[in-house]
Amino acid sequence: MTAADPRGGAPAAPGSLADRQARLVAALVAGAAPPPGFAPAPLAAARAALLRKRAGEVARHWPLLAAGLGARWSATFAEWAADRPTGGGLRDGWDLARTLRTRGTLPPLGARELAVREALFRYDGQRPPRRRRLPAVTTLAIQLAARLRLVKGRAPF
Repeated sequence: MTAADPRGGAPAAPGSLADRQARLVAALVAGAAPPPGFAPAPLAAARAALLRKRAGEVARHWPLLAAGLGARWSATFAEWAADRPTGGGLRDGWDLARTLRTRGTLPPLGARELAVREALFRYDGQRPPRRRRLPAVTTLAIQLAARLRLVKGRAPF
């Protein structure tokens, strides 16, 4: 892994300060191997602390998902995020909810929160979420008297 030179955009020379910093960041947030010269135990402790901080950020964006998982939230998020770089709290939560739905382990509160998000926003997993201009094909969220109601229909195809 090489880091880009901020002045010219060219990769940093192997062994340069920028390259060593890039390797350290990759080890901390993306699951890369520890760079030479760093003790694994303190690096693992720092990595765990960063994962807890990231889990807290995701829980602020996806409170029902976190509440639905309860005591399993931290472990579930840490296992999912261990080898993924952060995309931000909103996107990480969305990706985690979709992964749990695929596995069949998404709790009902998280499923409800995901359904509302998918009804109101468009998110392809690559670009930031955008508000939908038209309702989603199979789900419509209606808010009436401070209550949210999800109306699920059949796909037209």
